Amino acid sequence: MEHRQLGRSGLRVSALGLGTMTWARDTDELDAAEQLRDFVDAGGTLVDTAASYADGDAESLIGSLLGTKVDRRDVVLCTKAGVRRTSAGPVVDASRGALLDSLDASLARLGTDHVDLFLVQAPDARAPFTETLSALRQAVTSGRARYVGLSNHPAWSTARAAALLDGPDDVGLAAVELEYSLLQRGVEREVVPAAQALGLGLLAWSPLARGVLTGKYRRSLPADSRAASAHLAGFVEPYLDQESAGIVEAVVTAAEGLGRAPLDVALSWLLGRTAVAGAIVGARTPAQLRASLAATDLELPVAVRAALDDVSELGVGYPERW
Repeated sequence: MEHRQLGRSGLRVSALGLGTMTWARDTDELDAAEQLRDFVDAGGTLVDTAASYADGDAESLIGSLLGTKVDRRDVVLCTKAGVRRTSAGPVVDASRGALLDSLDASLARLGTDHVDLFLVQAPDARAPFTETLSALRQAVTSGRARYVGLSNHPAWSTARAAALLDGPDDVGLAAVELEYSLLQRGVEREVVPAAQALGLGLLAWSPLARGVLTGKYRRSLPADSRAASAHLAGFVEPYLDQESAGIVEAVVTAAEGLGRAPLDVALSWLLGRTAVAGAIVGARTPAQLRASLAATDLELPVAVRAALDDVSELGVGYPERW
């Protein structure tokens, strides 16, 4: 598998990352172990998780597999903090104390003394942004994280963070992680240009648009799919509209013409975007992961890429387009 530089940092990551949002909930220990082995055997390194996934149990599952199923040195561990569960439900908290406490708890669950990449999972309107950034700085200077970044943040705060962490002896901002696919190109308005200008690596989560770009929902709602799941139906639903359906049909048509699966086409389109350092695939089963791993050899013909660009073209206006 191809490995790519994460922006202008010294960190290299595999073009496909292994997402673990379903681990310890929809993906049990046996399937998780098989996924991790298959991923590393295929040359994958980037394993993406978060303290909020399965209330920390996803990290605990990863920790139980490191050193037994794969060597810790063979993976690039990325975790996220800033969303904590309360009796009233999930709460965004990117204060210094919350982020550093969450990181310490993540390290304990993962069974390691550091993560390779530590991200703030979501913007927090209540916490002073400089305080949030001070937690990222401390994570690196204390040795608990090698690199830091932001997830799901807009371009303005990404640019501000990059500037505030860019002193001669400062830790720097290495990466941004956002949703990006043929069905979600919103990052192209401002975040992608900002990341490219600032030398940040872009990690794309849900490159298959929450599974919709596989074509599985074209005719029905599979009983074992996320859209039929009580806790993930709302996650998939935004892409089950008519506009998305038209783009999915274009992907299917391209796939049929190339003799490949729609998944292959969707992933190849995203990995061919110059701003993308890696695409994080969140497979529920080992078979789903193997399908994604098999897609990395496809390079789309120029005409096919152009057609997909056109059918999924992002609407932009003032001030992005003047």
